[in-house]
Amino acid sequence: MKIAIIGSGISGLTAAYYLKKNHEIFVYESSSVVGGHTATIDVELEGQKYAVDTGFIVYNDWTYPNFIRLLKQLNVETQTTSMSFSVVNDMNGLEYAGSNLSTLFAQRKNLFKPSFWRLLKDIIRFNRQSLKDLETGNIPEDLSLQQYLDNNNYSEAFTTNYLIPMGAAIWSAGVDSMLDFPLLFFVRFFKNHGLLSVTNRPQWRVIKGGSRQYLVPLTNSFLHCIKTNSKITSIARNADAVTISTAEGDKTQYDAVIFATHSDQALELLDQPTACEQEILKAIPYQNNEVVLHTDISRLPKSRRAWACWNYRLSADAENVADDKKNAKTEGARQGEMTRLTYNMNLLQSIDSPYTFCVSLNQTELIDPTKILGQFNYSHPVFTVEGIKAQMRWSELAGKNRTWFCGSYWANGFHEDGVASALRIAEAIDGKQYSQ
Repeated sequence: MKIAIIGSGISGLTAAYYLKKNHEIFVYESSSVVGGHTATIDVELEGQKYAVDTGFIVYNDWTYPNFIRLLKQLNVETQTTSMSFSVVNDMNGLEYAGSNLSTLFAQRKNLFKPSFWRLLKDIIRFNRQSLKDLETGNIPEDLSLQQYLDNNNYSEAFTTNYLIPMGAAIWSAGVDSMLDFPLLFFVRFFKNHGLLSVTNRPQWRVIKGGSRQYLVPLTNSFLHCIKTNSKITSIARNADAVTISTAEGDKTQYDAVIFATHSDQALELLDQPTACEQEILKAIPYQNNEVVLHTDISRLPKSRRAWACWNYRLSADAENVADDKKNAKTEGARQGEMTRLTYNMNLLQSIDSPYTFCVSLNQTELIDPTKILGQFNYSHPVFTVEGIKAQMRWSELAGKNRTWFCGSYWANGFHEDGVASALRIAEAIDGKQYSQ
């Protein structure tokens, strides 16, 4: 078949990689480069060059089987990293990291604070209780994280200074969105990633030299079939073919089309989407995040003992700078707060430099402009009860009207999910198994 693939993120490129052997494929990409959220930036400071990731960064050896197999097929070098996590609460001055006892009590005064001990007690209680409720089938599908926390009397300190920052950091979701997360989805993910255990956790890894290192070997065999800077104006379908029209005036017919974009982008491109397509694809909302690559260490905890790979900040002044009109009355400014996270890339990528490279989300106005190295925007799916139900309806769209949909939004929103969704389509089209 002659197949058009819309989008060159991990889903689109994986679909092209596996389908190219038996089909004539063509990849459309609206930007000037391929890769989607795989975005490694070249930085030169004082004559030294560095490759710093700003989008996709890490994966682990538990929950990324298909992505790992793909990397091995491509002979991509990887290295171990850690997933240490810190929280800074500008509202009350709290700082801690979860790496060890020294970082947990980076502020020694917390040894004598009952509220901090209550936080630690609630972490242990939540890990045990939520895991038990999951394994006994005691979590209703429509129960939200907020409802569960309220029903079980978890402390404000635990919710504000641990659980919500952890979830918001993982999914790049706003605080309000996190509280509305389906509990079943949340707990299942935490269990699968070892986040409900102190000791039994996966090994996290990064791609040596930056995440983009997998792009060249992945696309080498079909590079001539990729068209960047391609602005699609409409995609029309009938019983005989799919017609793709571009801003350049080109109209090309295909036997099938694979959307490897976000679901809302796919819906915008479709000419006359069906009622089913609209219902399912509209059910998954997205949140835009401002991302800045910089060397301003003020976005990290004040105490270097609390520095971690992932550093979440609950910030009062950020609310004011962003002109958030919602009134944040609680200890952690929970109402309406965007994800404010800073990755310490030196730790994550083992970068040896006198500079500390940071990637910060939604803190642009608080970063020293003289230390900014790049600014980007990434959109991430937000998971809701309605969205989870929509994920279960993929088969209602699969192959209908010569159209397929893939992307990480069909599962947890990560690289493995993008690969798995592409393999699902390749298997359906070719009638053979590709996935692990």
